Amino acid sequence: MSTIAARRRAPSWTGVIGATDHKVLGRNMLIAAFAFFIAGGVFALLMRLELAQPGMQLMARDSYDELFTMHGSTMVYLFVTPLALALGVYLVPLQIGAADISAPRVANIGFWLYVGGGLTMESGWLTDIGPGRAGWFSAYPLSGSDATPGFGMDLWVLGVILATAGVGLVGACLLGTIMRRRAPGMTMLRMPVFTWTELVTCLMVIGAFPVLILVMVLLYLDRQGVHVFQGFNGAIDYQQLFWFYGHPVVYVMFFPFFGAAAEAIAVGAGRRWFGYEASALSLLAFTALSMSVWAHHMFTTGGVHNAYFSLTSTALVVPAGIEYLGMLGTLVGGAIVFRTSFLFALAFFIQFLIGGLSGIFVASPPLDYHAQDSYIVVAHFHYTLFAGSIFGFFAGVYHWFPKAFGVRLREGLGKLQLALMVVGTNLTFLPMFFLGQEGMPRRVATYPASTGWGTLNVLETVGAFVIASGVLVFVVNVLSSLRSHVAAGPDPWDGHTLEWATSSPPPRHNFELLPPVRSYAPLLDLKQSGEWPRARRPEEALA
Repeated sequence: MSTIAARRRAPSWTGVIGATDHKVLGRNMLIAAFAFFIAGGVFALLMRLELAQPGMQLMARDSYDELFTMHGSTMVYLFVTPLALALGVYLVPLQIGAADISAPRVANIGFWLYVGGGLTMESGWLTDIGPGRAGWFSAYPLSGSDATPGFGMDLWVLGVILATAGVGLVGACLLGTIMRRRAPGMTMLRMPVFTWTELVTCLMVIGAFPVLILVMVLLYLDRQGVHVFQGFNGAIDYQQLFWFYGHPVVYVMFFPFFGAAAEAIAVGAGRRWFGYEASALSLLAFTALSMSVWAHHMFTTGGVHNAYFSLTSTALVVPAGIEYLGMLGTLVGGAIVFRTSFLFALAFFIQFLIGGLSGIFVASPPLDYHAQDSYIVVAHFHYTLFAGSIFGFFAGVYHWFPKAFGVRLREGLGKLQLALMVVGTNLTFLPMFFLGQEGMPRRVATYPASTGWGTLNVLETVGAFVIASGVLVFVVNVLSSLRSHVAAGPDPWDGHTLEWATSSPPPRHNFELLPPVRSYAPLLDLKQSGEWPRARRPEEALA
């Protein structure tokens, strides 16, 4: 059996359950997150079928409300958030020249807490009364025992606690890895862009996720009769606590995918990332601001200081602009190769821009009064986290798949997937801006025929199934590429960072030879100086 085939062999069940190799743990998280993505996608398709025409066609109103809650919950808690950390678990030790992740057994416990929490959340489908129409943020009093009785909502709350605690443990281990296990010579300002995005992501996880656990514990106690949240002030207090988590988590679900897209752009353009120091500082500024904007979700409640939160929310455009400047500067003068990873990354930046600009719109209280609880908010949210972040994820998948599995994904199928997903994404989410402008509220299972909203809703439903076909093409691509057994080699893209200096897939402790680190693109430095492939052994690098 060849070396590549041997490395691709599936580990034993005991190896999977008790994984301490960060690469196995990262793959496990990616697979689990993708499985939850399929479930959340099915929920979305059912919702779109129901909304395609006025009236109730497929299900009862209560069933739609449960789908609404579980679609958002699955995508936020069980798919995009753990997916962002999973990429870091696999890639960060490779990018910083580490042999493994810090506290790998703790990270593995975190993974199983996340899986157990996800299954607990989804088990609410087996109860008589599910989580109801409280939404992914379990708005109080809709999430209280009076509005949503039964054990289904209790399971949802317990599942969120477990999943969030698990992802938080993984984030803490990843943060420790970045701070303590960097290779000799890799200072903070020599870390790759992707590692920087994972660093700030972990900072937000450590700062915000414990607050969600606290508010879920309080909600569970309230549902058991302790009466933590009562009346208007109690509902406001619940939102203050929840959104202190709820807005930083948006950037947890964005930064790593920006990092993945940035790496794909730089390698595709054959140039190191433009304005690296400015981008690193902008990420830190973005992180700090993300912890100060939570109450812009509460402009219409009358319970917050709108002027302050409008200012901090609008200020986010400055670090975001720096990141876009870095992307444009990297492209200018580059010898661009239009690989699938590069094209997905470019689509990420273009489509996220729509979500970002609409975010400036809803950061203004007078305009937010008009947009609040309408489909404008739904469009904004999905343009950032699906048309944006998920395209960044696929840019990373096509970029790093050869490193993880030793074979490339097929470019033809990849570009077909990209075309389907660009068409489907914009066909699904762009009409939501117009529906919101015309007054269609979110969280509704039906609407009167007299509104004339049916045509745009049909287009959205068609777009959702086009997205699903793109995901199906991706699955076919993965399976057919793994069956091809055509070795990609250690550095198929002429990469810039340390992960491309080891074999594909990497050995157990990642590196047999450790290249010297002189910048944030150490492998590119060696190639430009003519020193590569000569490198030093790890013990020589310490000398």
